[in-house]
Amino acid sequence: MPVNVDTVYQRVLAIANKEQRGYITPQEYALLANKAQLLIFEQYFYDIDKAQEQHGNNTEHSDRMHVLNEKIAPFQNTNVDMATTSGSTMTLPTAVHKLGTVFYNDGTKNIKVERIDAEEAEMMQQTALYTSTQLRPVYVRRTATNLQLYPSTAIPGYATSTVNCNYISKPSQVVWGYTVINSQALYDATTSTDFSLQASEEGELVYKVLELAGVVLNKPGLVQIATNEDTALAAQKQ
Repeated sequence: MPVNVDTVYQRVLAIANKEQRGYITPQEYALLANKAQLLIFEQYFYDIDKAQEQHGNNTEHSDRMHVLNEKIAPFQNTNVDMATTSGSTMTLPTAVHKLGTVFYNDGTKNIKVERIDAEEAEMMQQTALYTSTQLRPVYVRRTATNLQLYPSTAIPGYATSTVNCNYISKPSQVVWGYTVINSQALYDATTSTDFSLQASEEGELVYKVLELAGVVLNKPGLVQIATNEDTALAAQKQ
């Protein structure tokens, strides 16, 4: 279940008002909420890298890798078709944030396309033993959105129906929708978009937003309060 966008806002306002640190407008909150969500989301990948270096446990709901994979699972997309730009150049789906495995389907099976850099591609073209084949295809990421596949031709050809990929997308943009009544902004669930993160991240979202708000409002005290609480939450995850 995702985190409710209004629940976080009300908790942020309650703490800020209690500490007499100033009011956070809906517009400010929307910007800070999206920044906070993305910071937490990006941290998952660093945490996974660290968790792989440590021993886990056999407890289903407390193994760190299992927990982190569960958090990322809603953003994973598999076997998504790619568009043909021209010849052996393919365009990534627009929602790609972190590209995973690329596949080429030769009509009978999916073949993994290995990623190489541009320098390797040049060497590959000049060395017969090193050159790619239809059974061992490779690709170079030429731009943020385009991949070039080798060999340059294949049967069946590179097309939307034959090249696909796995990738991770970003969380959806958070929106705190509201209507103005008597000069006050009142929450409107019908025009709002909740956080995409798991409900377990509610506390960290609150304190991340508060920390960012303290910087925007130039309230060092609020930053310190939020940082202390955020550090305590992080310590529980160690």
